Amino acid sequence: MDYIDGLSPAVSIDQKSTSHNPRSTVGTVTEIYDYMRLLFARAGIPHCPICGREVVKQSAEEIVDKIETLPASTRVLILSPLVRARKGTYQAVFEEIRKAGFTRARVDGNVHSLDDEINLDRYKQHTIEAVVDRLVISQNGEKEDQKAARTRLTDSVETALKFGEGYVSVNLVDQKQDIHFSEHLACPEHGVSISEVEPRTFSFNTPQGACPDCQGLGSKLVEIDPERIIPDPERSLNEGAIASMEWSGPKEEGGYYWQGLQAAARAYRIDLDTPVSEMTKEQLDIILYGTGERQVQMTYRNSNGHEFRFSRAFEGVITNLERRYRETNSEYIREKISEFMSDRPCPTCKGKRLNPAALAVTVDDINIITATSWPVLKTLEWVKKLSGKNSPLTPKQRTIAERVLKEIHDRLTFLVNVSTTHPTRYTGRLTAGRRAVCARRTVHWFAPA
Repeated sequence: MDYIDGLSPAVSIDQKSTSHNPRSTVGTVTEIYDYMRLLFARAGIPHCPICGREVVKQSAEEIVDKIETLPASTRVLILSPLVRARKGTYQAVFEEIRKAGFTRARVDGNVHSLDDEINLDRYKQHTIEAVVDRLVISQNGEKEDQKAARTRLTDSVETALKFGEGYVSVNLVDQKQDIHFSEHLACPEHGVSISEVEPRTFSFNTPQGACPDCQGLGSKLVEIDPERIIPDPERSLNEGAIASMEWSGPKEEGGYYWQGLQAAARAYRIDLDTPVSEMTKEQLDIILYGTGERQVQMTYRNSNGHEFRFSRAFEGVITNLERRYRETNSEYIREKISEFMSDRPCPTCKGKRLNPAALAVTVDDINIITATSWPVLKTLEWVKKLSGKNSPLTPKQRTIAERVLKEIHDRLTFLVNVSTTHPTRYTGRLTAGRRAVCARRTVHWFAPA
């Protein structure tokens, strides 16, 4: 059948070109991921990427309120963190806080008078905190006394925040326990700062969200794959078993790389007419990874017929390609060599594509990558749970997220209807028709005329 005329189609899909960005997924094309980013930016709870504790901003007044909730008669030290687990003697730090009017400092958990000489091992890590005040929590007494106690506590907290650059620690003397506070969006224990959470924080297409190692791809071309270099091991090297053109066998004019391989083969008595599959592992390693520091005698004949004799180590096919990939400024050469490289999950983000700070933001104790890596039906059930009567969200979070959750729900329902099971599936793996459906997001139905 070459031609049909006058027959209306039962289904017509508006075609729309889709992005061929390697980061594109079904979730990004259908805008689900955009709304997910908005959900996590507005209703997500950031955590420290190191210890996992919840990270919140707290004003001096809020910190004072928290301290006042401690049991009556609790003895506390208000501490201003100055040095956290760093090596050095820090005599200048002691002199500085002494001049600022402080009389005590806590060094590695022990309180010292600043009038005493404090000698620290410069090769060990130390934690230094200025003792701003020593207090006893009191919840009784006259109104004026309570007001005066709160004023003193507030002044001490504000002083500690000023000298501690936004951090304050409260030591419960009798319990030998520390409580850490911060007026920044940062972990008060580890000092890990987290930038303001925005939708772009969860974008693997921007520097603010992408893993710094793989730039949001989730994988890296990390090494030359021997199976791609020698796709048919039943062929010999003289028959062109090596797929890379400059190594692919003898030519009329020869070639520097091939002649180097021939020299190594002569030195190690490797028969270039033997199928690669019949070579020993040691012989194949010499061909692929070179002779190390051992030099081989080489005779190089150029295109003009001139010969040059010299000794040098044979680099090896894979070692040579990896070096040229790193050093070349030519995009053409880099692209050609990358054809022999294999993708491996990024060792930093483990294929999750986002940086640690973005992965540490959760909604219902779930981060955005976990929520979007589930099958669509499971993600849809989770979204229904967030919007349901027994939602784990706070009333404020529900108010903020209500419209966003509705948009996500509608788009996930659509994906269920077109049977696309994973929102993080890369669009390159979908058929053209599926990509068109996902890009258009709606299907127009027409009855036959």
